[in-house]
Amino acid sequence: MSYGAVVFDLDGTLIDSLEDLADAVNQALGINGFPPRATGCYKYFIGKGPKVMVSRALPEDKRDDDAVVEKCLADFNSIYSRAFNVKTTLYDGIPDLLNELSERGLKKAILTNKPHVFTEKYVEDLLADWNFEVVIGQRDEIPRKPDPSGALRISRELGIDSSQMVYLGDSGVDMLTAVGAGMLPVGVLWGFRTGDELRENGAEHLIETPMELLSIIDL
Repeated sequence: MSYGAVVFDLDGTLIDSLEDLADAVNQALGINGFPPRATGCYKYFIGKGPKVMVSRALPEDKRDDDAVVEKCLADFNSIYSRAFNVKTTLYDGIPDLLNELSERGLKKAILTNKPHVFTEKYVEDLLADWNFEVVIGQRDEIPRKPDPSGALRISRELGIDSSQMVYLGDSGVDMLTAVGAGMLPVGVLWGFRTGDELRENGAEHLIETPMELLSIIDL
């Protein structure tokens, strides 16, 4: 198979944003009188957008209280907008992979459930050295992953059939998105979720380092 593009998830795939996200949510929880959660817990809270993340971080008896969730979400957004890039970094090996994909002429795109405004900020701050032809973060007109609409939109905008595209992500949501869009689902093991979750949701390949993707593209 000849592949013409790679679509990347953002958090847990291109960038390690766990600590900044956890810090911002924990501050929002504290403002509202709730205890903080351990940073490691956020590996399982992230993936379906900020509202779900905040809800999961709340005490169980408050997760269905819309007023509480919305207040904590508003506080999180305010805090995160000022401190979204304090500790966040690219994962080791990502620059080398992006350089190699660019050298080979493969197109690159990002599809994430992170709000589009923050997605664009990360692209500007951490990924400006590489050209991503399409960048799609969470916005009202595009359903969140695992709905494949965003992935299929990228396929149309790039003019590349989805069967000739790789989707690289760290969660079951990403793998379901890839399967639904007819892309090759490749799970990364340096992110937030486990290999078992990735396999159970359709990953055809699992990789431990970014450069391993090249051997899959070359198959």
